[in-house]
Amino acid sequence: MTLRPATIAFIILLGSLPALADKPAYPPTRVEPVTDELHGVKIVDPYRWLEDDKSPEVSKWIESQVRFTAAYFGKIGGRNELAARLDQLVRVPTQGGLSPYQKRYFFAKRDPQQNQSVIYVRSGAYDAEPQLVLDPNTFSSDGTVAMDWYYPSHDGGLIAYGKSAGGSENSTLYVLDVATRKPLSEEIPGTKFCSLAWTADGKGFYYTRYPQPGEVAPGDENYYNHLYYHPIGGDWRKDPKLWGQGEPKEKRAGVDTSSDHRKLFMLTMLDWAKNDLYVRDLSAKPDAPFAPIAVGLNARTSGDFLGERLLLLTNHNAPRYRVVEADLARPGPEHWKDVVPQQTGVIQEMSIIGGRLVLTLLENVCSRIVIHDGGGKQVDEIKLPTLGVVSGVRGNHDGDDLFFAFESFAYPPTSFRYNLATRKLEELFRVPIDIRPEQYVTEQVWFNSKDGTRVPMFVVHKKGLKLDGSNPCLIYGYGGFNISSTPRFRNGLFVWLDKGGVYAVANIRGGGEFGAEWHHAGRLDKKQNCFDDFIYAAKALCEKGYSNPRRLAAWGGSNGGLLMGAMITQAPEQFRAIICAVPLLDMIRYHQFSMARFWIQEYGSSENPEQFQYILKYSPYHNVREAEYPAVLIETGESDGRVDPVHARKMAALLQAKTTSTRPILLRYETKAGHGAGKPISKIVEAQTDEWSFLMNELGVR
Repeated sequence: MTLRPATIAFIILLGSLPALADKPAYPPTRVEPVTDELHGVKIVDPYRWLEDDKSPEVSKWIESQVRFTAAYFGKIGGRNELAARLDQLVRVPTQGGLSPYQKRYFFAKRDPQQNQSVIYVRSGAYDAEPQLVLDPNTFSSDGTVAMDWYYPSHDGGLIAYGKSAGGSENSTLYVLDVATRKPLSEEIPGTKFCSLAWTADGKGFYYTRYPQPGEVAPGDENYYNHLYYHPIGGDWRKDPKLWGQGEPKEKRAGVDTSSDHRKLFMLTMLDWAKNDLYVRDLSAKPDAPFAPIAVGLNARTSGDFLGERLLLLTNHNAPRYRVVEADLARPGPEHWKDVVPQQTGVIQEMSIIGGRLVLTLLENVCSRIVIHDGGGKQVDEIKLPTLGVVSGVRGNHDGDDLFFAFESFAYPPTSFRYNLATRKLEELFRVPIDIRPEQYVTEQVWFNSKDGTRVPMFVVHKKGLKLDGSNPCLIYGYGGFNISSTPRFRNGLFVWLDKGGVYAVANIRGGGEFGAEWHHAGRLDKKQNCFDDFIYAAKALCEKGYSNPRRLAAWGGSNGGLLMGAMITQAPEQFRAIICAVPLLDMIRYHQFSMARFWIQEYGSSENPEQFQYILKYSPYHNVREAEYPAVLIETGESDGRVDPVHARKMAALLQAKTTSTRPILLRYETKAGHGAGKPISKIVEAQTDEWSFLMNELGVR
């Protein structure tokens, strides 16, 4: 049905509402309406001026909001004790799983007083004495300059890594000699979210980077993510461009090598739900052509080689993925042969380790690691400690050792070694944290969404909890980009659980929990399904006796921040408090900021008349009305290079003007911080102290 402009016209009432006697005295915000007409619909934006982050007036407005929020937190009792407990929980030793590169084993480790994780290597054996390789804590005095990513060479002799400041993720690439700990001459800018693959001899690498200012039109520096080759010691300005010329600016590339480092794969994508895959010999000249393997398919596909056999992990005609064998001479899907057919769970990752096919599956939102022989027959499965999630499955293609990390809501992150020959599982490191896992219960409950779809949800609480509907409860959701919300360990969560709080994670549509169909059911014109699922998850928590709307809070960030914006505007009566972190909220203009055009294939664009119709219906900023809103904490970072802080600024101003509630609308605006990646431990503790203080204060938890 096509809606008439008069039916869906959105007009924001101008001016601020008269302050109620008991409504917070928010900092004044000037109203200067700007009217746009899109597809025959007039849209009035009263706070367009807040988009100008170079304006002194905007800076003063931000400062006033920061003072207002600080005054709110300053009145909450017990914050020092809460901060001390959070510091105790968060500042614990951590150590990631091992990543082998021939006879060198790399891992990240952080001591309690360090802001950033440090890279170590064990040489010769996985249990050899570790040696420090790279310490990002030396990058800055306050820990706000972070290492964004790192890629060891095939033999582990060199490391390419990215460094950025203030959470911006605007990486500059450097190279370090592992043996001498000395840097090489490389210093390549524009390597945000870099994908990198070393040549087998370590004399160069293939990598992606963004253009420099002046190379493209102003504002387009966040696009044109192209593929280059760099010889060690060369001038990066002369690096040949191997892919990207003439492609849409939103199309991006990634590279990887086969597990035996003989082949180079290139993946290109415009849409988050599909990609093209190419391959060539890694030993060929840098400008050698790639052979197409899976091109033009409405599917996601990755590949590896088991000897001379090309194996693909694909969801082409298999929404939960399958493993197929392809012929380089006849790579089309009509010639593919199933090696491991589609399973009950989603096959998330395929690894070639020790000549075996190691598959990581997600079944009912919990991980399995299943081992198959080269013919596809299952020969083993690793018994995991409990229901939880696996990450970082690594191993040499010709070795028997498999390394991975595991965690769950009450099971601290733990790294393991599994020997494929002896079938022995060895725990290498478990995060030592002051909790007793046996005191907590994790349940998986199912509920019917608005359209009858069955949706699962994890619920975590202390043993012996009474289901009398009076418990304070926090529910988390994401629902987008094929990303699954799995049973993750969150250190700070225990300050909530130990006070009798309930924590829930809703596996709403839009994620990848059940494969491509689950993702497609929550994107583009079906985005409202995500919001409906979350609303019905909240209702289910109340119906099942966990909580009630007066003691129920919600939390989400990024795409989950959009979800929270929809909860604020679509179901304000269902929640007592909402944390809306680094959010997308103005969905009519979102694609005009930062790198957000990359997300058009997930959300659509208001430039498209049909997509405009459904985006306007749910865009949180455009659906704020005069209403009694829950307490809201909107969080953003000034250096966020993914979601522009403009969303948070405008939404905070509009909600403060429109709410009729005595509950606060707060803006938490962090300096030297971005979307969250690379944030130092000191800032993590500060942020969690504010977040848990807010939730406990608003839900009456003492």
